[in-house]
This record gives sequence, structure tokens and C-alpha cells, in this order.
Amino acid sequence: MKRRAFLGLGGLALAATAMGGWTLIHNGPQPLLVSARNNADGKHYAVGYTLDGNEVFATQVNERCHDVVPHPQLPMALFVGRRPSTESYLIDTRTGELLQTLTSPAQRHFYGHGAFHADGQWLYATENDTSEPGRGVISAYRLQGKQLIRDHELSTHGVGPHQLLWLPDNETLVVANGGIRTEAESRVEMNLDSMEPSLVLLKRDGTLISKEQLPERMNSIRHLAIAADGTIVSGQQYMGEITDKAPLVAIKRPGEAFQPFPLGEEQRLVMHQYTASVAINSELRLLAMTAPRGNRVFIWDLDTGAVRLDAALPDCAGVGAVEQGFVVSSGQSRCRLYDCRQPKIAVQPLQLPAGLWDNHLRLA
Repeated sequence: MKRRAFLGLGGLALAATAMGGWTLIHNGPQPLLVSARNNADGKHYAVGYTLDGNEVFATQVNERCHDVVPHPQLPMALFVGRRPSTESYLIDTRTGELLQTLTSPAQRHFYGHGAFHADGQWLYATENDTSEPGRGVISAYRLQGKQLIRDHELSTHGVGPHQLLWLPDNETLVVANGGIRTEAESRVEMNLDSMEPSLVLLKRDGTLISKEQLPERMNSIRHLAIAADGTIVSGQQYMGEITDKAPLVAIKRPGEAFQPFPLGEEQRLVMHQYTASVAINSELRLLAMTAPRGNRVFIWDLDTGAVRLDAALPDCAGVGAVEQGFVVSSGQSRCRLYDCRQPKIAVQPLQLPAGLWDNHLRLA
């Protein structure tokens, strides 16, 4: 299977304010896309590009990264180590300076995702407890100057946590527990016969608000997108037979239960039991998802489920919301902008280099 890349787009606040010795800057008309990339020799880099293809920085790092978590106010981002990495990298997004190599404590490793709180003082990262393999924890790190200091940890109330995001209240964490147990220094699934995927909502202090599951036990909940109104969408990776019917897209609207999104059977089949990336454009009320095993990009109306786009894109991987609609990355061809502001969606190739992108490219 080809390497998968996931692209999500977030934002740094663009204000001329000082905080902790930093001065915030405006990146001008060209946003900065930050991501992890490999070169032709397989070396790992944390990189920043403008949308017109200009390289701003390329910082070599020791281990492959997965998600990139921009700080909500400061010109820095954490490049989170890909499971089962024990390192993540705090990078200055203006210069590419490596500010800190964040090392997970003994009997812990990163699961590839994290989220800064809106106040900018805390980062929360999903981790595996290898002394009790698969037990999901969230480590809370306090930002002190230009360093992240581990302070405490919370339970994810599940196994194998992957992505986590904040609800719009900035006090409720949403956690995708993939349900897959892995050992230390391994990506081998140890419990496919007893998986327990779940979507969990937590208070900031770790108090469990809710824990919901889809009926299919082997349907691993992986990636998340959250709309401005609190609507949650998840993308699944089904670990059972290719012929099994499993909801690969699910939704939790405010005040409602977690349930399958109204996905057409033809679309579900072409996904081949695998979704890579999910994003919501709240202003346009659109949902986008990539299915790299089927080489397809989908865009739906978030409220009605109507299909707006079903398009071929070889080895498509990442998708993220921008003002016009969505940006989609590809491991084989050029990254593309899908302009969704008119009834007919327009496609524009971007000047970003093709291929070698790692997971989660974000806007800073």
C-alpha cells in the first residue's frame, strides 16, 4: 500500500501582539503551509511552504512525524511523532529553528496527534501506555517560554487514541479512540478480535462526558473534523473483511447521538474500507474526505448529505479547509485547490511539490 498523507488546515492568529517574549507577525497574502516531508533518501524534515511553492524552511528531524499542531498565537508549531515515535519537534515557523525536541516519558510513546488549548499555554497529546499496552492517555504539557514541560496526564477512557480536537467551547476535548492495541516500538495490531473503538468527549480536567461506539467492533475511529457549531465528523478504517458493510464516515451533531453519515453505497465501496483525511468548511457548510485506496476525493453538503464532488485523484491523501473551499494533497500528482463557492466546483493545481508529503499539513 502506498504511503498515506493527511492534510488538515488550521490557523495561527495574525496579530501584532507580544506573548512570552514572542512578537507575532503577519505572513502576508501567502499563507504558510507546515508539514512533514521525506526526501529521496528517506530522511525526515519539518518544512514550511507558501502556497505558491516557495520553501520557507526545511529542518531535518530524527523521526517521521504525523500531525502538525500550530500554536494559536505564536509563530511555532509542534510536529508530532508518528506512532510509535518517542520524539516530537517544536519548530519556529518563521525560520525553521528547532526550539525543542520533546521526548515522551518512559513507558509512553506518541500516537501522532496533539492540540494546543486556545489560551496557548497548554498542549495535549495522545500517547500509548506501554506498561499497559493500548491504554490511551493524554499528556498535558505546559508552555514555558519556548519549551513544553510535561505536567500531568488524563485517561482517554479507551484504547489506541489517535486524533483529538477541541469543541468550540475550548473546554471539551473530542478523542478518537481507534480501539487497536499496539506494543511498544511496534505498529502491529494485537487485538483485532477484541477491538473497542470509541468517540469520547472529556472535560478539560479529564472528566468523562460521553463515550459512544459504532456497532461494528472492527471499525477503527481515526480522524476528526469539527464545525463551528460543534458538529463532529469522524473517518474510519475498517479492520475486518473487505466485503463487510461498515460506516466509514460518521457524524455527531450537537445534542444528537454518534451515527453513520448518509454515505452512498457506491461511495462506500470505492473507499475500500479506508479513509485518510476529513475536513469541514464551516462557512460553506461542506464536508470533504479523501479515500486514497480508491483514489477519490469527496465533498458533501454537511447538512443534507448531498454529494457536491466525487472526483478521481491518484493517491489523494490530505484535505483541509480554506476560504475558497478545500486544499487536497496527492502522493503522485500536484496538490489541488477545490473552489466550492459556486454551484460548479472549480479545480486549480497548486505549485506545491508533489509526493513525499507526510501526514497533516496545516496553515500557519
